[in-house]
Amino acid sequence: MSSIILLGIKHCGKSTQGKLLAKYFNCPFFDTDDEVEVLTGKSPRQIYTEQGKEAFLEAEKLACEKLTEKVLNQADSENIACVIATGGGICNNPAALEVLHKLGTFVFLNADEKTAANRIVWEIKYDSDGKMKNLPAYIANKNPANVKDVRAIFHDFYIERQKIYEGLCDIEVKMEHSASKTENMERILNSLTLRSE
Repeated sequence: MSSIILLGIKHCGKSTQGKLLAKYFNCPFFDTDDEVEVLTGKSPRQIYTEQGKEAFLEAEKLACEKLTEKVLNQADSENIACVIATGGGICNNPAALEVLHKLGTFVFLNADEKTAANRIVWEIKYDSDGKMKNLPAYIANKNPANVKDVRAIFHDFYIERQKIYEGLCDIEVKMEHSASKTENMERILNSLTLRSE
């Protein structure tokens, strides 16, 4: 029994690929951010904003513990137990990672910087006074004045996160922006096959 645990920066395709892989393997799909919301009644962003980083890390760890328990109780030893998409910041939560790694293989979906940044920019909303909303906390906290600032803040963050994910993962898979979702899934499946040989 093994599970596939997808890691990577926000907007690298973890949820999309996670659902495709779960369908391919005919197994459940879970998202740790959804599990946090089920457990607490609040989104990760709400917890982080209202209660701070430590409260969020604890909620994420507890959600991963509950999820691991659920998976181990339902698992069929012959097949892939489940596919899990993790929150983008889980790389800074060693306790949560330790819990999840017991379930299976860490797969880092490595998306290029421009694609990930574009997806963040597309989600920006504006207040009536022109202030940007709907930004990830690590960008919003630096009070960017415009989209150029958003991209510059994201650049530093991206470089730092890539190194962390590379150090954590069992498998790294390059997500091709120009490829279809199915083609990217094939890349993941090929990498998993190579590792198991």
